[in-house]
Amino acid sequence: MDESITLACFLFLVLVVPSIKSEDMAPAPAPAPAQIKAAPINLTAILEKGSEYSTFIHLLNATQVSVQVSIQLNSSNQGVTVFAPTNNGFTNLKPGTLNGLSNQQQIQLMLYHIIPKYYSMSDLISVSNPVRTLATGQDSGDFRLNFTGQSNQVNISTGVVLAHVNNALRQHFPLAVYMMEQVLLPQDMFGSPPPETKAPSASPTAPAPEKSPSDHADSPDSDEPPAASEEPESGSGGRGTTTGFGLVLGLAWFCFGLLS
Repeated sequence: MDESITLACFLFLVLVVPSIKSEDMAPAPAPAPAQIKAAPINLTAILEKGSEYSTFIHLLNATQVSVQVSIQLNSSNQGVTVFAPTNNGFTNLKPGTLNGLSNQQQIQLMLYHIIPKYYSMSDLISVSNPVRTLATGQDSGDFRLNFTGQSNQVNISTGVVLAHVNNALRQHFPLAVYMMEQVLLPQDMFGSPPPETKAPSASPTAPAPEKSPSDHADSPDSDEPPAASEEPESGSGGRGTTTGFGLVLGLAWFCFGLLS
């Protein structure tokens, strides 16, 4: 009996105890790797790398359009396309162009440079015109763009200017940023005003047509008096007889005066 108890204790120590220790000493499972979130895209930081977009950056921040671009990038799966004029593009504007705009118009001008969808260079060449911008729908105006081009050059028409895109600061979804040397001026803000419509003036009375000599001769209403008609020959002879009788009578009176 004692031997059986001793054997059982031995088996317990040999078989069970080591297994318990091995479980206690087993390493804990490695935690699942944390998901790496993509860093938010900063439009201003991309423009600052170009070193010649300080005016555009200033206007984006002053009008809060940069915030709207960030919201569009984070809340939409369509992406964003930005056309960034250089400092020279703003310098080439007529003096007072920007200062003559209201705050709302400056916002619209910045939004006019942004399309709420990602377009590569090849996409812009084949896009269906006209293309709406973020400024579209801000008021009753039409703030859309028309694109043409070939190969590596894209032409942008606003109705006021024709700009060219030759280089991309970034061309990776969801953001494309294209460099340009001109500011996009929308037709509704910078187009020529329609010509004023003047009331039609009363047309002067047309002068009466001149009458030809034949008209004067034939017309009964002619202002010229009709030519005197010639007297018949018999009338001419009567006047001669009367004149001769008067001369004879005068000569007789003269002779009578001498005799007396």
